[in-house]
Amino acid sequence: MPGFAILTSALMSIPGNPLVSLAVAVNLLAGAAGSASGGMGIALEALGKQYYELSQSTGISPEAFHRVASISSGGLDVLPHNGAVLTLFTITGLTHKDSYMDIAVVAILIPIASVAVAIVLASLGLY
Repeated sequence: MPGFAILTSALMSIPGNPLVSLAVAVNLLAGAAGSASGGMGIALEALGKQYYELSQSTGISPEAFHRVASISSGGLDVLPHNGAVLTLFTITGLTHKDSYMDIAVVAILIPIASVAVAIVLASLGLY
């Protein structure tokens, strides 16, 4: 797919720490898929080899790359179109307007802050 090739090329060209581009890639793909496991699976299938090579060339452990991918998959996976969010609102009778901000804080902002901490720790060799 030409569009996906453009996207993956753009993600791999994010300058700086490769853990940042990994976190962005997994987050965006999890958001598009509406699923943490789906986003991580797509990202690692499409970009896993390149990130493994980056781990070898940068000295950042493959385990750190995996941890960052795992944590970052839980960020944008809970966008308003997520199946679990829709099911929750259907069962409880709530609406996006009434309750989505609470979900966004707990399921988007906190995981993204957590992955930022993980990137810093992994970059320092502490995680």
